[in-house]
Amino acid sequence: MTDAHERSVVVLKVGGALIDNLPATQALFTAVAELPSSIAVVIVHGGGSNLDALLSQLQLSNDKVDGLRISPDAHMPYVVGALAGTSNKQLCAAGYALGLSVVGLSLFDGDSVSCTELNPKLGAVGVPQPNSAAFLTTLLSRNYLPVMSSIGCDKQGRLYNVNADQAATAIAQLLSADLYLLSDVSGVLDADKLRVHSLSPLMASELVTNGTIAGGMRVKVTAAQLAANTLGRSVTIGSWAEPEALLAHIMSVRQPSIQFGTQVLPQEQRQQQEN
Repeated sequence: MTDAHERSVVVLKVGGALIDNLPATQALFTAVAELPSSIAVVIVHGGGSNLDALLSQLQLSNDKVDGLRISPDAHMPYVVGALAGTSNKQLCAAGYALGLSVVGLSLFDGDSVSCTELNPKLGAVGVPQPNSAAFLTTLLSRNYLPVMSSIGCDKQGRLYNVNADQAATAIAQLLSADLYLLSDVSGVLDADKLRVHSLSPLMASELVTNGTIAGGMRVKVTAAQLAANTLGRSVTIGSWAEPEALLAHIMSVRQPSIQFGTQVLPQEQRQQQEN
């Protein structure tokens, strides 16, 4: 819907756990390759494990605040090297080996996403804002697969480390795309350890309050809720370890009979359902 051929667009956000798992990476790219030509894909990635390892080797601080890595400007050459370099090229190489026309990018390539500083106390941590879809639309119309690192830049040329969930949300907003936040978990679980298929803001609040949603899953749900509210549509939390189910879900246009992950609903959608 964003290019001349009126293809729908899907944004897949992945992280370091996938990048460290070559068979899983290959399986995900195989699923992407099987999508029909009417569906275009953009992959947005982090790469925390590569960066953790590099900072440790260099004996540099690696502190986080509310899930955001403190990123002094002096560390940015290493942050960029780990994310836009090593992590990006590992993913691109896996896709290239399967015959996909991958293009490794950062957020600011083609003026796609601009960044501003989030908080001086965090250093070069950026807030992404969608800017121009022209470059990505051109790539997608020519059947390229953009693989984008979560490295941004402002108009003054300062590089930023961007939270990968926020980066993926900005790209999805830019392209009016469906967003999948993929990790090594199948979705949100309820108190009985059963996967929740649809998560409203009210249900999420209840599960957080009673401690069912906690730790890393609470961070994921919060990110998905923010993304869903920004995009005005549900966002999927699911596992990259289920590529066949992911493929079926993308192709089904979210038919209820095709279940994958947890659909995190935006505030607006819950209100509409209640009216």
